[in-house]
Amino acid sequence: MYSVKEIYKTIQGEGAQSGRTAVFVRFTGCNLWSGKEKHRANAICNFCDTDFVGTDGENGGKYSAEELLEVIKTIWDSKVDGYIVFTGGEPMLQLDKDLIEICRASNFETAIETNGTIEIDFAIDWICVSPKSGSVLKVFKGNELKVVFPQEELKLDQLQNLIFDHYFLQPMDSEKSEQNTLDTINYCKSNPKWKLSLQQHKLLGIP
Repeated sequence: MYSVKEIYKTIQGEGAQSGRTAVFVRFTGCNLWSGKEKHRANAICNFCDTDFVGTDGENGGKYSAEELLEVIKTIWDSKVDGYIVFTGGEPMLQLDKDLIEICRASNFETAIETNGTIEIDFAIDWICVSPKSGSVLKVFKGNELKVVFPQEELKLDQLQNLIFDHYFLQPMDSEKSEQNTLDTINYCKSNPKWKLSLQQHKLLGIP
């Protein structure tokens, strides 16, 4: 059974797939933060802005692969082939070959947004890796590398030597958001292999 926080249809707001309609499946749990505020200060990923605790979100619950697919189909509600983004928390704590294959067999393109600390040993159509300072990266290739900026200890000159199609820097959403955005823009201008990624869904108020 898969433990899912929420499932919803929206517009992808970040990175190379920005603007694309997708069903987001947010799994419960993460290996870099418990999701509880009392643990945030000492967490590896202490800037996370996502609620991934429990199964009480929209369409949340515990599902078999077949049950989860049926919910996704209902939410997609289109004759056009679908697009699913598996996210979290950390989706690789639960996502497996069985779920991916049953989704692809129903003409869904599959994508994952992962912190890259767990190896992916099955085929996914789109892999987005967002490394976190203080963690051990185990996914070294994919479609999209999306780094929240700035993060101490992350060496961008080394990360840009990994095998990805796209390299994005995304300003950290915090009390220093304005300065983070300026710093991100300046870094991209000086290091043009990196492209700016903004959280367009937040700017536009898209849930």
